[in-house]
Amino acid sequence: MKRYNITVNGKAYDVAVEEVDAGSASAPAAAAPVAAPAAPAAPAPAAAAPVAEGTKVTAPMPGTILDIKVAVGDTVAAGQAVCVLEAMKMENDVNAPCAGKVLSINTTKGSAVETGAVLAVIG
Repeated sequence: MKRYNITVNGKAYDVAVEEVDAGSASAPAAAAPVAAPAAPAAPAPAAAAPVAEGTKVTAPMPGTILDIKVAVGDTVAAGQAVCVLEAMKMENDVNAPCAGKVLSINTTKGSAVETGAVLAVIG
């Protein structure tokens, strides 16, 4: 077992790491930090709205929804802005991939979204 001092974000940790053989059949055990700080509790994820059948408009990158430009029932053209996503302090339009009617809006203003999150569905 080897011990290391590791500094993360200005906080020092004493970590013990177990060496394992490359030919060993057993899986290596994860080494736990000796003085691990309590991790902040992650907020409970909001219940995901059911996704309607149709073409999904997804978030191209993680960010925050600043504005929703359409409403359920609106007719949109291919390339029309559906919502505005703020990522890295830049505002990005998220455009409709096809023409059709907006079947559902699956996000709200101010919500944080991850890459690939379904923002709306067009049918």
